Amino acid sequence: MEFHSLEVRQTALTLLRGGAKNTEVAQRLNVPLGTISYWKHKDRVKRNEPVTVRPSLLCPICDERELDISAYSYLLGLYLGDGHISHYAKHKVPSLMITLDDAWPGIQDEAEAALRAVFPHNATCRVRSIGAHNIKVYFKHLPCLFPQHGPGRKHERQITLEDWQQAIVDAHPWEFIRGLIHSDGCRITNWTVRNGKRYEYPRYFFTNKSDDIRRLCTDTLAKVGVQWTVLARGSDPFNVSIARKESVALMDAHVGPKY
Repeated sequence: MEFHSLEVRQTALTLLRGGAKNTEVAQRLNVPLGTISYWKHKDRVKRNEPVTVRPSLLCPICDERELDISAYSYLLGLYLGDGHISHYAKHKVPSLMITLDDAWPGIQDEAEAALRAVFPHNATCRVRSIGAHNIKVYFKHLPCLFPQHGPGRKHERQITLEDWQQAIVDAHPWEFIRGLIHSDGCRITNWTVRNGKRYEYPRYFFTNKSDDIRRLCTDTLAKVGVQWTVLARGSDPFNVSIARKESVALMDAHVGPKY
């Protein structure tokens, strides 16, 4: 790290207070532009001058920036199903990535729209994968918004919602359910034969290895009046099934088939 004398720093501040631009001062004094910007910021704070912070740096949790809670509830469901947060050394900030099948382009569009609503000042992007796209956004405070982030797979660690997250899910339960179904769920048509006649009926499934995430799903379903059962494959009770006519009708009204 290069250290600069008090005289150089004071000269820089005098020039900046006189109206000189950051780049001009950096070139004149042979000081990195980032250092000049930092000195200017600290000087403004010290003198109680208004400090402009880029909106893309503000966090809804740390800075109480406005949050679209309906879009967040949907995004939280997507994250618990098919999302994860990564922070590679080559990137300065972590990224949230939701991996969605190319068979459902409408859900990819809806996921990206939710990202833009929750992170209105941050650019989103899509990265092609085999048979899918990764819907991404970069933001320094992602772990604040998704405190469930941690090492290892979600089903190998405890997943619980913070009080403020639970309050959002309680206020927008159907958005949360939509996110879960759009990530790890489906709507299918089952059939059975009775008295020699074939009958078909729709059914919803939510499949996830995490006991905690399945419990979040079933607790929210119960709150909106949807009846559910657990359908085990072998000894693994990973499937939440919704088959009762009234409950399927509720799901159709608020969730519907993937698209």
